[in-house]
Amino acid sequence: MAKQPKRIQAWTGDRNAAHAVEAAVALVKANAKAKFDESIEIAVNLGVDPRHADQQVRGVVSLPSGTGRDVRVAVIAKDAKAEEAKAAGADVVGAEELVERIQGGFMEFDRVIATPDMMALVGRLGKVLGPRGLMPNPRVGTVTPNVGQAVKDAKGGAIEFRTEKTGIIHAGIGKASFSEEALLINVRALVDALNKAKPSGAKGTYIKKISLSSTMGPGFKVDTSSVGV
Repeated sequence: MAKQPKRIQAWTGDRNAAHAVEAAVALVKANAKAKFDESIEIAVNLGVDPRHADQQVRGVVSLPSGTGRDVRVAVIAKDAKAEEAKAAGADVVGAEELVERIQGGFMEFDRVIATPDMMALVGRLGKVLGPRGLMPNPRVGTVTPNVGQAVKDAKGGAIEFRTEKTGIIHAGIGKASFSEEALLINVRALVDALNKAKPSGAKGTYIKKISLSSTMGPGFKVDTSSVGV
């Protein structure tokens, strides 16, 4: 059997037990020893079948402690709304010309926001933005007349969440450099948002499993009762 790399040999903590969320956060931070500021990620296994329309879970939540990432925001708007987006700190703003750039391969952004009157144009980008999870959607606040606030929210720590085909939600909830308290606040904010987004078709146990990990570190199970589930 091949010998495990030293970084794996150095991992500490029981990866089979379900830990209280405070202990899980502490273990994830303790094992995040890469030379860069690792991202801290959460995986939540939901008791839903996303193949059914009444069991899909999707939404947006503002993480109180932020994400630790510099989110690049593109806004599809014109005239006064375009100026509003620029004033709020959007990285790239435009209408027809921006849509054409994106169709041509421009993808230097992490979030796309559009005003409702631009949706006829935005519709052309479905095949480009859809597979990347970047298509503007009113359900998550990325199609809105209030583009200034949407840009500020995106820059300030708002993240989108949606179930994958297997019913799991993955999300970044901070960086290893965050304090334990800051990460705990973000975890609880996301779990609370998921509870509020519980679909009508969900039966039985809704939040089944939660785990936390860092980019290069091991994953640790979270006792769901420790986050109020």
